[in-house]
Amino acid sequence: MGLDLRGIIPPMVTPLTEDNNLDDKSLKGLIEHLISGGVHGIFLLGSNGEAPSLTYALRQELVTKACQYIDGRVPVLVGITDAWFEGSIAMAAHSKASGADAVVIAPPYYYPITNIEMNGYLNSLIPELPLPFLLYNMPSCTKMNLSIETIDIARELGALGIKDSSGDLDYLYGLIEAFRDSPEFAIIVGTEGFLPETIEHGGHGAVAGGANFFPRMFVDLYNASLAKDENRIVEIRRNVSHLYNTIYSVGKDASRITKGIKCALSVMGICEDHMALPLRRFDAGDRETIKYHIENFENNLVG
Repeated sequence: MGLDLRGIIPPMVTPLTEDNNLDDKSLKGLIEHLISGGVHGIFLLGSNGEAPSLTYALRQELVTKACQYIDGRVPVLVGITDAWFEGSIAMAAHSKASGADAVVIAPPYYYPITNIEMNGYLNSLIPELPLPFLLYNMPSCTKMNLSIETIDIARELGALGIKDSSGDLDYLYGLIEAFRDSPEFAIIVGTEGFLPETIEHGGHGAVAGGANFFPRMFVDLYNASLAKDENRIVEIRRNVSHLYNTIYSVGKDASRITKGIKCALSVMGICEDHMALPLRRFDAGDRETIKYHIENFENNLVG
């Protein structure tokens, strides 16, 4: 399949206008911001991309235009997870036609399902896919934690790897150990603070939400982890911890990280922070807090 998934792959936000259309100008600017920051790929229509809240037409427009603007400079991954089976297949076909490199599959949302049911789902879905695929473990949103057995079935069916957003470091280590004899099977962490541990134990990279606005910081952390530069890792990890303690800690909603990422991009002038319902952007007070953190972040950077 030839697609080497590793490094920093931001789960790109979807720039929206106030009337809930795609913000084309901001999309171009955001893509250039990410690529100039050194990212190794771009993941469209993930959780931070608000995929389940967007119309099919808008999702398709995003994929078409993003692939056009990226123009093969980095691999493009597209989330196709849907409650509707045929919707996932249609989105995969559109991704192929637009020039994407791979699709990303999480358990279909709403109904709680078992790993046995997920195995059957994969056996039905995968033969219909026109592109390579990556699994996505996101139990906080899908109501299930993918078992090692299910992941191995997907690997045998051709999966390139898995993005793990469980937030469980022991589970992550178990994944890496389970597939240690299959080094081509990528283990990509979704909890960006786990990046050094992921690389140290044999994983491949991170789908880091914070790389939307600070891509270079996460690329530097990845490179330091590869080089086993412990001093540099400690320095950059302090910066990442500061991000968690500031931008990611504004507001009380469970969606505060997604809101914080988009708001940070807004105060940086990269894209507006309009969000698709049911999410709503931060109010003026929280926005000012994010602005304060962004403006003062450089004063707290180490290294």
